Amino acid sequence: MSDGLVGIVLVSHSAAVAAAVGGLATGLAGGGAEAPVAPAGGTPDGGLGTSSDLIAAAARSVDRGAGVAVLVDLGSAVLTVKAMLADEDELPPGTRLVDAPFVEGAVAAVVTASAGADLAAVVAAAEEAYTYRKV
Repeated sequence: MSDGLVGIVLVSHSAAVAAAVGGLATGLAGGGAEAPVAPAGGTPDGGLGTSSDLIAAAARSVDRGAGVAVLVDLGSAVLTVKAMLADEDELPPGTRLVDAPFVEGAVAAVVTASAGADLAAVVAAAEEAYTYRKV
């Protein structure tokens, strides 16, 4: 068991979107401990898309031994992360792909992880964001 916080990776087809959602989520998490968050957006050359290399580097950078929750924006990002998980050596042990809305799920995941929750609770909080009503 680890004393570290769950890490969060935000995978978007856009580097700017991934970074902005990370900034929003960490900003809303407030004071105290801050869960490690890393954006993995776009391609290495700055284009739109996803990169397994960027995702793997982001996951390694936030891994504190308590697990890594990966949130994604669009369909091909899901496929990229699923392929990486199937390969079993590209991502840290305890990495989970989270089925959650990107922005709301990221906020819920970061807030929950920053409170010291375990990976299952972080995933559950992010997935629960599908039930948030706006009207």
